[in-house]
Amino acid sequence: MALVETDLDGGVLTVTLNDTERRNALSRDLVSDLVATLDDADADDAVRVVILTNAGTVFCAGANLAEQSGRSDGGQSAGRTVGMAEVFSRFRTSPKPYVGRIAGHCVAGGMGLAAAMDISIGVEDATFGFTEVRIGMAPAMISVLCLPKMREADARAAFLRGNRFSGAEAARLGLITQAVPAAELDAAVDAVVADLLLAGPGAIAASKRLLAEVPAMAVDDAFAWTQQLSAELFTSEEAKEGMAAYLEKRPPSWASKG
Repeated sequence: MALVETDLDGGVLTVTLNDTERRNALSRDLVSDLVATLDDADADDAVRVVILTNAGTVFCAGANLAEQSGRSDGGQSAGRTVGMAEVFSRFRTSPKPYVGRIAGHCVAGGMGLAAAMDISIGVEDATFGFTEVRIGMAPAMISVLCLPKMREADARAAFLRGNRFSGAEAARLGLITQAVPAAELDAAVDAVVADLLLAGPGAIAASKRLLAEVPAMAVDDAFAWTQQLSAELFTSEEAKEGMAAYLEKRPPSWASKG
């Protein structure tokens, strides 16, 4: 069976991590397949929203330890074409919105996947945690994604203790957007997806650029750039359609495509 499965329905691409035997660990093969899937999703205009979820009871157990054991190259072997940094950055730079449907346990590198989503919803009783210190490692790359979402005091405790905590606690820490009972997971994800399908695809892409670029800018530079971006958006065909639809009290053209 494929390590990464996909299903496109009504503009929504569901991407399922399907290496249940290895608890969806981030092996070279799974990572390569995931990046190829992201490439296809970004290039396909029929894809409006991407959901990342899991088969089995584990969303992602982090690195494939059997594969990594004994290597001194940081996981970048000569035969490896992609790495986790590329995966994480793809979610940030993609013009498409990514929704995490965290339907199982999520630890170590899996925390990076959950935090990389634009919006992520997990089950309350799933186990989360930065467990790297307990095998002599540290949450290195995923700290880039997780630290901006956390209070320093919470990050210090979670990184240094390596303890596991519930989905509800992961939401409190800001690592995922929301935690819900398992029976309510699909309804919560569907509500988010429905909102995203009402938004203009170009507007979503522009909003993701703001989220990625504005925090790193000086204030004056940010105002200058966002003023230019706003002017460009106002003259776009998408914005013209959106404003006309609002004034005419009808749905915009893209709202019927999902």
